[in-house]
Amino acid sequence: MGIFQSAPTKSALKKAIKKQHIKVNGLPASTATWIKGGEVIAITVPEEAKPKKTLVFSLKILFEDDHLAIIHKPAGIQVSGNSFKTIANALSQNLNQSNESDAIVPQPVHRLDYATTGLLLAGKTSSSIRALNALFESKSIGKTYYAITIGEMEESGVITSPVDGKNAISRYSRVDHVHSDRFGRLNLVELIPETGRRHQLRIHLASIGNPILGDPTYGVDGLILKGKGLYLHAYSLNFIHPITEEHIHQADELPSRFRKIFPTWLPPRRSY
Repeated sequence: MGIFQSAPTKSALKKAIKKQHIKVNGLPASTATWIKGGEVIAITVPEEAKPKKTLVFSLKILFEDDHLAIIHKPAGIQVSGNSFKTIANALSQNLNQSNESDAIVPQPVHRLDYATTGLLLAGKTSSSIRALNALFESKSIGKTYYAITIGEMEESGVITSPVDGKNAISRYSRVDHVHSDRFGRLNLVELIPETGRRHQLRIHLASIGNPILGDPTYGVDGLILKGKGLYLHAYSLNFIHPITEEHIHQADELPSRFRKIFPTWLPPRRSY
């Protein structure tokens, strides 16, 4: 990774090796191939078949330059995967073509759950994707979420219970709460995940007895809100642009369904 612009990520490199697109001294390479120095390493990239149909799906673009973009991900769509309707398949029609020499088809560089709304980062060049992946790995991208949770809740805390057997850390602060005849109490909670495990925030909040409103997987029987979606929103991203070194702080306002429950709440002003 880093040698071939056409394989900007670890997963892309593994796929290229699996499909025998990479050769060492003229022979197909495998993940067991040892490089001692002096070998000739080559990659053959077949022409991509043009898709038979185009996904028509408009996205809200909150920031974009030649290297990366930040978009609003709506609920009810996968970021990537085998489905035709994904954010990944919709990016190219919504973003401008990069003028950089290593421009590629735009790709998401992290994930949000199907039902989660909010900010999603995408890379538009091989170098920016590698750099953004490195920022995520070094925890240099600050992410803030908001959720509405059910039940009596402490004002703040740190949840450290493992997720899928792996270390996981989530910080939370209750910023507002209201009485609910159905749920007893609903809380507006600011969340800062320090690790990025799958469903981490949903699992962590459920583990302390405060599941996210509308969560059909980790909610409590009898307290599942149906038809309104999951009340979890990726609110802000904060990082140093890996190419231009510009300080990027982008926020995405709370969805209207949050505002119906907490109509007067305003986000805190912060200096970064």
